[in-house]
Amino acid sequence: MIEDYADEYLKKILSETKTIAIVGASPNNERDSYKVMKTLLENEYVVFPVNPNEAGNKILGQICYANLQAINQSIDMVDVFRASHAVVGIAKEAIEVGAKTLWTQLDVINVQAASIAKEAGLKVVMNRCPKIELAKPYWTSKTK
Repeated sequence: MIEDYADEYLKKILSETKTIAIVGASPNNERDSYKVMKTLLENEYVVFPVNPNEAGNKILGQICYANLQAINQSIDMVDVFRASHAVVGIAKEAIEVGAKTLWTQLDVINVQAASIAKEAGLKVVMNRCPKIELAKPYWTSKTK
């Protein structure tokens, strides 16, 4: 089940989002998570990298956290760069910390996680990349 998200739905999420936790962030500048994080920072989002192997280190100048609970600030969106089977646990963590949106990257799809998040009132986007969405023509009129 891959939803065909309307541009307006994605634009609304990206316009209302101010803080983003990137689960699976990497310090390797060749990795997609690094490139997406760089783009999000360039678009003036506050970004919290999450990777237990990098906790306490900095990625693109941002302190990395072991998990979502370690972030002591509000999180609007959780962007997931992990295998699909890990998303259920991440969805539950996102609910616990009061995130508003669960977003998974390209090819990261978990129907059960989507259902859990939606039932808890989160907006859900799966199999999409915010970097790609921010480059689309509809975004040129963004109001952040």
